[in-house]
Amino acid sequence: MRKLIPLACLALIGAHLNASAQEKTQEKVQPAKEDSKDIQKVTISGGRQDDMAERRNSTAGKQVFGREELDRNGDTTLGEVLKRLPGVTLGGGRPGRGGDVRMRGLGSGYTQILLNGERAPAGFSLESLSPDQVERVEVMRGPVAENSTRAIAGTINVILRDGYQQRDIQLKLADSYERNLHTPNVSLTLPGKAGSLTYTLSASLSKNRQKDLGESVIRDTEDDGDVTKLQNVEEHSSGSSENLHLTPRLSYKFDNGDTLNFQPFIMASRGDTDARSNLAQLAGAVPPEYNLALSQTHASSTMMRGFGNWLHKLQGAAKLDVKFGLGLAKRDSDAVRNQFNAAGVLLDRFHDTDSTRDRGFNTGGKYSSPLGEGHLLAAGWDVETSRREQTKVGTDKNGNAQFDDSGDNLTADTRRVAVFAQDEWDITPQWGVYMGARWEGIRTTSDRSAGTVSNTSSVFSPLLHGVYRIPGAGKDQLRMSLTKSYKSPNVQDLIALPVLSRLNSATRPDRTGNPELKPELATGLDMAFEHYLGRSGIVSASGFVRDIDNLIRRELSLKPGSAGPRWVSTPGNVAHARTKGVELEAKFQLAELMDDAPAIDFRSNYSRFWSRVDGVPGPDNRLDQQPKQTANLGLDYRMKDLPLSMGASYNWTPAIRVQSSLSQTVESSRKRVVDAHVLWKMTPLTQLRLAAANLLADDATGSNLVYTNGLSQRSTTLNPTYRVWTARLETKF
Repeated sequence: MRKLIPLACLALIGAHLNASAQEKTQEKVQPAKEDSKDIQKVTISGGRQDDMAERRNSTAGKQVFGREELDRNGDTTLGEVLKRLPGVTLGGGRPGRGGDVRMRGLGSGYTQILLNGERAPAGFSLESLSPDQVERVEVMRGPVAENSTRAIAGTINVILRDGYQQRDIQLKLADSYERNLHTPNVSLTLPGKAGSLTYTLSASLSKNRQKDLGESVIRDTEDDGDVTKLQNVEEHSSGSSENLHLTPRLSYKFDNGDTLNFQPFIMASRGDTDARSNLAQLAGAVPPEYNLALSQTHASSTMMRGFGNWLHKLQGAAKLDVKFGLGLAKRDSDAVRNQFNAAGVLLDRFHDTDSTRDRGFNTGGKYSSPLGEGHLLAAGWDVETSRREQTKVGTDKNGNAQFDDSGDNLTADTRRVAVFAQDEWDITPQWGVYMGARWEGIRTTSDRSAGTVSNTSSVFSPLLHGVYRIPGAGKDQLRMSLTKSYKSPNVQDLIALPVLSRLNSATRPDRTGNPELKPELATGLDMAFEHYLGRSGIVSASGFVRDIDNLIRRELSLKPGSAGPRWVSTPGNVAHARTKGVELEAKFQLAELMDDAPAIDFRSNYSRFWSRVDGVPGPDNRLDQQPKQTANLGLDYRMKDLPLSMGASYNWTPAIRVQSSLSQTVESSRKRVVDAHVLWKMTPLTQLRLAAANLLADDATGSNLVYTNGLSQRSTTLNPTYRVWTARLETKF
């Protein structure tokens, strides 16, 4: 792995060694670009030149990844695409099973996920979104005023399929194979135009099948070395689900130049899972909770979200962009778990149902007006309201409630109001600056049988971004940012109903909420150097620092219960923290650096992170689940004499060890993921892609250690991972 670290540095050196040759080539090519300017306006490009130009010209740092990056490896989920991007990792457990998307190694909630510039609806996961439904992905390391500043780590904005670039009907048929199970997928994109109406109809349908195996060892050890409990738990699960995605887009242009856009987004999923848990008591006087547990779960969810905006042109090139959105979602689950002793006698039966309903509406707008060449002033507002209704019922075999609030209706209302202003100005050809400010207030209230719970917070975020284009080096520039951002508590952490653990212990506690939580506040500094290579290459080095106040972490406590004391995990604002890091990226086409070079595209990035939480002893007092390093390496090769191309990528994250509190230490194993693909262009309109994911199939291991009152409680886990083979036929007509 040490060889990977200097690769980006070597690319930096090579880039500057070739700088003079690049400039000469640019001088020769430039007149041709000017002469063919009108032709380029109607030429459909591969997308990378436009993506790189948008990144280069943006004052606030932004990376853009279009259809080429989304289609490169034939991934079936958007999360698999994002894990290869600079500074992006996937949380969760085993490779190949997805997880929450994270920037700069920071845990869930620090990375802001947007859909078409709007906050993603409750329950949405990028893992559930097919790349075929996406037009491009924008990655922003620092917040901007027109988006929410709930982005301590950064923002990932997913732009759903747009119609203006699409001309052909596209049909994609795919099948993935894992552990003798097939996962078929069909996707259709249908663009069209009728008078002033332009539309794109996109849909995908899939059936997912999975089998998983896991093993846990639970060991309690006293200070004198005596083992008071030793258990081995083997868990087998198998499940299947059907998923439907619909993302139509409508755009109507009026005679006066106004434009009205509307894009519904519909997701529906139905799934069933069967699970088996075998518990073997190897040591300990207290009898085990069970020897065999069998469970069946049925879950369904439907999510509908609509995005729209009306763009009105005013005098003097000013514009008013009014946006609106609405959403509905429902999720239902029904789970039955039967627990037996060694003789097969039923010990207990748990029946859990969860019914959740979400609905919301948002509106906002932005007025923008040019104040001169290269100078744009904008101001706007955002208003959002949402309501959640949830009922959880948990009963045992005698019909008794498992927890105090079982069967109660929980209602939660959230109101968010924001105003912002921003000024983007190219002061000189070398200097560009972005100044912005945003005030955002959030109020959450909930009514339960125990009473009304409310939480109110507000954040003011001044923002400053700057870019300096180095004179005499047209391809080099420096970026700087000084920002304020925050992370607000989610509804689950504020007022969620309890989540009970079937094997309650310090390493497997119950989970509950805390209505007194305050938002985490962060002051951020970012700096970056960028050197652009040809039309599609870049070599960059960047660094960042984040100072975080009111850090939210979960704390363990032993609380009394009707059947005895239970371990409970509760979130709280516990400390101040700081994180910093360095990120290197190199991406280029070899043919742009060397004459007569093979058609090889090279991609690499490496990130190094540091963090420290005050009040927690070191040396591993890091932010939760943040790795120390992460790296990606990718190569793509296009044959000159055959309609074949191939590529491979390597994703690496080392083992993580975090001292999360005075008493708890959490570890997870390294992740090494190798993916490869071959693409055969059978005709100009039809191609076949063969892909292999997770070729190394490393096992995922983890450890959770809690030490309290002279007793060490450790849970170690082992989860195998599997290779996935995919065939995908893509055609246009």
